[in-house]
Formats: sequence, C-alpha cells, structure tokens
Amino acid sequence: MPTLRSRRRSPLPVIAAALLLPLAACSSSDGDEASEGGRLRVVMAFPPAQAMSPYGDDAVTLSRLAVVEGLTTLDENGAPQPALATSWKRENDTTWTFTLRDAVFQDGATVDAEAVVRSLTAAGKASPLPRVLSDTRLTATAEGADTVRIVTAHADPLLPQRLANPSLTILSAGAYKGGKVDPAGHATGPFTLTDVKGAVAATLERNADYWGGKAKAPGVDVTFVADGTARANALRTNAVDVAEYVPISQASLLGDGFVHEFPSARTNGLSLNTDHGVFADPAMRAAAREAIDSKALVDGVYEGRADTARGLLGPGVPWAAKDRTDPTGRAEAAPKDEVAKTKQIVLATYTNRPELPEVATIVQQQLTKRGFTVKQVVRDYAQLEADALAGKYDAFIQARNTLLDTADPVSYLASDFTCDGSFNISQLCDPRVDAAVAEAASLAGTEERHRAEMTAEAAVLGADALVPLVHERFVQGYDGDRVEGVALDPMERTLITADTRVG
Repeated sequence: MPTLRSRRRSPLPVIAAALLLPLAACSSSDGDEASEGGRLRVVMAFPPAQAMSPYGDDAVTLSRLAVVEGLTTLDENGAPQPALATSWKRENDTTWTFTLRDAVFQDGATVDAEAVVRSLTAAGKASPLPRVLSDTRLTATAEGADTVRIVTAHADPLLPQRLANPSLTILSAGAYKGGKVDPAGHATGPFTLTDVKGAVAATLERNADYWGGKAKAPGVDVTFVADGTARANALRTNAVDVAEYVPISQASLLGDGFVHEFPSARTNGLSLNTDHGVFADPAMRAAAREAIDSKALVDGVYEGRADTARGLLGPGVPWAAKDRTDPTGRAEAAPKDEVAKTKQIVLATYTNRPELPEVATIVQQQLTKRGFTVKQVVRDYAQLEADALAGKYDAFIQARNTLLDTADPVSYLASDFTCDGSFNISQLCDPRVDAAVAEAASLAGTEERHRAEMTAEAAVLGADALVPLVHERFVQGYDGDRVEGVALDPMERTLITADTRVG
C-alpha cells in the first residue's frame, strides 16, 4: 500500500486544472476583478452531502458562507447574542419567549412569528433529526406577529445557545415545498444562495435587504474540493481568495502570510463499534485504546500543529482540564494472543480532511502491532456517513467539533454517546452514560454543568467507545495583506461574513 503522504502529493498541475474548471464555471468575474475588490472566490473542503438541507452537516456550510441565520448567534466565548431575535426571556424552567427583529427573507417575505414556528416545527420533524435536537424537543407557537413562545420537553438552560445552531435556521415559506427544504433564496443572511452545481460548486449573491447592512463583497463563488493539496495549490496560484482547512503538509509551503492557525474545540477520535463485531467486547476495545500512541500522530502527521489527546475535550475547551476525572469502569485489555484470534476489522475514514487518511495508516500500524488484522476504507465523507451511522464499520476515525451544536459539550455528549443519540457512530448504549449526560443537561449553573459533563466524559472514556487521537488546531488559508474579514472561529460556524472582502 502506498503511503498517504505520497498519495497526497498528486501532480499539482492536474489537480489545479481540475479545480479551476468549476471555479471558472460558477464565477461571474475574472481573477483581476476579484483581486481588485470584486467577488470572493472560496474553496471549501466538504461538498454538499444532503443537497444543502439545513438538517445535516450542510447546515454548517450554509452558516460558514453567511447564507442562513437563527434566532440567536454566538460570540467568541459561546454566549448567545441577538440575531433574528432581539431579546428573549425565560418564563419558567421550560418556557421562553423571543422577540423578533424587523427583517425580511431573501425572497422578500417578512420574518414573523409564523415563519419562525414553521421552521422550528419542520426541524423537529426532520428525519434524521438534527443533532442539536437529539437531547430535547421544542414546541413553538406564535404570540402575535413578532413574539414566539418556545416550550421545551424538559428544563433546557441552553436553549438560547441551541437556537444559534445552523440546523435551526429560519427560512421563508417558499423553502418548504415538494417535500424538501431548499434554503436557496429563502434565508436571511448577508449572502443569498442562488445556484448549486451538485457537489462541485455554488454561487452566492449579496443580499441587498440584509438587516445588518450590505455585505462588502458583491458575491461569492464557491468550489467544493475534497483534496487538501488542491485547495492549498489554488490559494498559492491565486485561483482562490480563501482556502478552507489548509493541510498541515502544505502550511509551511504556503508561508506565514497565507497560513492562519488558531485553537479549536475539535477532537479527532477513533470510534469503536460497541454494538457488534470485534469491538462489542470491552476487552478488545481496551486493547485498541492501549495500542494508540497519540504523540506519534502529533509528531508524524500534524508536524506539531496539534495537541496530544487528553480526553474528549481538549485545549480548545479551556475549562475542561481542571474538572477532568479519571475514566470509570474500564475493562482489562485483552492480551495480544487473544487479539490475534479475532477476525479482520474494518477501519474507515474520509479524505475531506487530508490528515485523516494518514492518521488511519498510522493507527492501522499501531493496531496491527497489537495483534489486530485491519482493512482500511478511505472515501469522501459523503460516501461514508450513512454507513458509519448505521454501524457498518468496526472503527471510524473522525474529526469532531465538541462545541458545534450548542457551544456547550452536553449536546455533543448526547448526540454521540447516548442510546438515542442521532450521531452515535460508536453505537454506544450505556445506562451510566445516559444518566450522566442527562444530569449535565439538567443543570443551569455553568460551573456545576461543566463538572457534570466531565463526569459524563469519564463514563464514555471508561466504556472505550471513543479513543481520543489528537486535538486539532485549525489552519485557514488566505493572503492576509489582500483579504479582510475572514472569521477564525473555533466553533467552525463562521468563515465568510458580511465584512469579508478582497482588498
């Protein structure tokens, strides 16, 4: 098998040519105009997986491109701030009221309470259910034209943060036709999605009626390219203005002027199938955990641009370290001779984050040294997600932002590790974990909730449902002397904003 590093270094002219074709097809201006303050040219790592539906990971893409908005947004500390709602009030443990701002949708319809109720109700009925709703249910009703009452199934102190999630975006009635949800032209953000060319490209135009003022760029031409080297090379050759997720291997080649590194709340982990197969045995999961050498991954793959694994929550969640407790209930690891008797395991990961295939190769080597027989499956994320969620792999390497859903890890813990979790790749169903997560979710006090979340982390780690590999640092690519207003967001919800422009 060739090494991942050799595969990543594909012939650059071929890759660049493949990238430039879709860029030319979706751009309404040439490169000179873009460099003089015209349209933004952006290359993103993840192509649409659900036809830009707001109920899956495409919602994050829409948020990062400043197309969609919710009732609230989050500041740099994860605290809720006004967006389509100007204010809110908690009436009791389960009831809140939100007052709406004067705004219009991109199709000219008015943002009113009826529209908010429609959108939140549709999200609650979506299948699969958005991850942010995996641990709660919302009932929204209109209280006049500009007031919405939201009742939760149980006490939910994180509701204002929850409503900032991109999957709970507010769309006009025109988005809900034909049994599908189409955000194109029906959202409220500073940019309007006007065209999507499958998994290849998208076109955005400035929303002239945006309540927050007109965007500084007239539009955005987006290309989706999973190959990280191609994204970096497009930036290097001035084919794009912004390159999402620059590969570690390319960062030093681009130079400091193009590389913008910042801490993240992302943990890369090895999810083990606890339901069936080899890793249904806790002793085998413990053996896999003992096989992993995090420092070798940090040094060998990330070239020092990552942190060694400390738990589910890494340095991007600064309060976690002081409240961390030792994992509880861990099984004794099976010896090597017992491991060697097991059948072949399937280890899967995706190409959209270019380091992950190389991580998979090293993890395969570490597991093999421990006695496992390992087969790799490496594909585009869109081709893997459904099978991963269905438990068709023995082990799955993923990069997961632990604050993505509510800016508090309780939603991540609920969606990824509880019996009814909507993103439970490890297929874990452990009453101890469910109880610990439920306890954390019920607590209104921030410090008290954080301590309870670390108790839940200890239970998950004790079950060896996920073996933390590394804690990522993000690298976004753009020319700092020419491009302004790119958001460096540890929670990954924003990238392009109304203030982003090419100088």
